Amino acid sequence: MRQPYYEVFHEVNELGIQLAYRTKPGGYHPLHWHEELELLFPLNGDATVTIEGNTYQLRRRQLLVIESGQVHSTNTYSDQLMFLCIHISKRLMERYLPDIELFRLHCIPDEVTDSQFPEYLSLCQMAETLTRLYIEEASAGFLESEGIILQILARLIRYFSVRSAPELSSADMQARQRLRDIITYVGEHFREPVSLQEGADLLGLNKEYFCRFFKKHMGLSFLQYINEIRITHIYQEIQNTDASITEIMEANGFTNQKLFNKTFKEIYGCTPSAVRKGCPD
Repeated sequence: MRQPYYEVFHEVNELGIQLAYRTKPGGYHPLHWHEELELLFPLNGDATVTIEGNTYQLRRRQLLVIESGQVHSTNTYSDQLMFLCIHISKRLMERYLPDIELFRLHCIPDEVTDSQFPEYLSLCQMAETLTRLYIEEASAGFLESEGIILQILARLIRYFSVRSAPELSSADMQARQRLRDIITYVGEHFREPVSLQEGADLLGLNKEYFCRFFKKHMGLSFLQYINEIRITHIYQEIQNTDASITEIMEANGFTNQKLFNKTFKEIYGCTPSAVRKGCPD
């Protein structure tokens, strides 16, 4: 199934909250972004999360926050990773805190300070409570869950936020918009031949500057990024369809068999045929 790399959450309710318990197959979920805050809490395994080019370890029963608009990706190690995932619309939260957009949250497990740790532990315990309510299917459990999520958000703002200037600099805003434009474009056209020149033209940059800009902000080259997007879709189709691997490869924009095999193994640690046989390792 095709997944967007700018994500819109239609299930965010009128309060501004989407609460989900998800199971994802192990592997790489490529760079994407969305307007909502994202809170991740793995229940049965570990992951790495890359945010704006920095990679962090996220272990079982640890909470991590991804700010709205941040480009991020995840790589999971369990065959089936179960996790609690919360998305919160800052725009809809303005009814409680009109200047919420000015608060930038930073809650990364390995970067929690000694003074923050008691509060961080409390946040993880609240995430555990959300999980228990879900498992028990408690009466009025969703109502209670929403109240807990509001408490989590309030504590994040109080203890894990920095109040930013009202606006990003014009240069930062331009860079963010350029990244959003190119990520969206690749998500729509990765099955077609996509060249460096097309990417540069889309952003109105010369090819050399575009290469430097993309590598600086994304941590990999533009062509590497396109191939990673293609590989993740191929991985899903290998698992979920009966089409031949060659057909799937070509349908998703790969024409070089050697490069395909090399890139696939770099990302998933195995060959495409091993995945089809049920051996992800």
